[in-house]
Amino acid sequence: MTNLLDELVAQTPTRDHPQLSSGDTVRVHLRIVEGERERVQVFQGVIIRLRGGGNDANFTVRRIASHGVGVERTFLLKSPRIEKIEILRHAKVRRKQLYYLRERRGRAARLKERRQPLRR
Repeated sequence: MTNLLDELVAQTPTRDHPQLSSGDTVRVHLRIVEGERERVQVFQGVIIRLRGGGNDANFTVRRIASHGVGVERTFLLKSPRIEKIEILRHAKVRRKQLYYLRERRGRAARLKERRQPLRR
C-alpha cells in the first residue's frame, strides 16, 4: 500500500515554492472554492512554525486581524490549493518555532530583519 502511495506522490508535479524559514513574513495566495465559484484569497503574516518533511510538510502563518485578534492558519506545503507563496522579508530568529509571539503585542512582537551580506 505504501509503495503505491509513494508512486502516486512521485508522479504529481512538483511545486517550486521558495525556501521558507521561521520568522519570514509571507503572503500566501490560496485558492478558495465557494459553491461553483473559485477565487484566490491572500493570507499575509509571519511564519511561526515549520514542520515535517516530504509530503506532510506544513507551516503555520500568524497575522493580527482586526481589533488586535491573532489569527493562525496552517498550510500544507505541497497543497494544490496554494497558488503561490511570496516572501516579503526575512527575520533574524534563533529558534525554529516562534510560539512566544503569541503573548507579544505591538512593538514587542517585532522581529529584526535579516540583512543579506554584501557581495564583492
